[in-house]
Amino acid sequence: MPGLQGSLDELPTRNGFRLRGLASTRIETLTDAAFAFALTLLVVSLDVPTSYAELVDALRGIPAFALSAALLLMFWSGHHTWSRRYGLDDTPTVLLSGLLVFTVLVYVYPLRFVFQSMSAYFGYLAGVDLGGRSLTIEANQVNHLFVIYGAGFCAMCATLVLLNLHAWRRRDELGLDPVERFDTRAEIAAWTLVGSAGLLSIAVALFVPARWAGLPGWCYSLLGIVMPLVGRRNSRRRLEIHR
Repeated sequence: MPGLQGSLDELPTRNGFRLRGLASTRIETLTDAAFAFALTLLVVSLDVPTSYAELVDALRGIPAFALSAALLLMFWSGHHTWSRRYGLDDTPTVLLSGLLVFTVLVYVYPLRFVFQSMSAYFGYLAGVDLGGRSLTIEANQVNHLFVIYGAGFCAMCATLVLLNLHAWRRRDELGLDPVERFDTRAEIAAWTLVGSAGLLSIAVALFVPARWAGLPGWCYSLLGIVMPLVGRRNSRRRLEIHR
């Protein structure tokens, strides 16, 4: 890790943040492999279709696969960004990244089930068959499903919060400048907000009547309103610091 300001200034930057982790560590490679394997588990069908009917049935699962993959890539991007920014390779990094690997490999099952169910439901409303005929779930089980899904979602958010807190604790050693310190705090706040949607969803799932099945899922839609507002506010504050 660079120890002099001169060597720090020679590092390449991304969005004004100096990249201290250009070389992939073994734990980062393991994390990337875990996310790649999780994406493999999300593929519409692990078996090659042997008939046109099977091919069409497999293609109906594409919307659920796309949504699930996008969510996994969001978490992967969070870890990738953290690794490039700070380049840490110590015991807390290994433990927290290992926790992320474990969580994503467990989380992939409820993730796939939720998005397959959601895709099938909205397809039903639109009069389009988007798969899900093989899924079996009762209305009174939907909220319980969101508790399981939310637990995995919150665990992954918490892991990224802890990784960024670890980098923040080592801010002097890493030589973070004012903009980089602001970005680190903003990243901690952002993942905390994202995780809060999961906690809200779990709370709603636990306390609302079963007849309101699906309501916990709408809690995540709040992020589409909150996160752009937070992003614009952070952009303004960052410009003020940069000046």
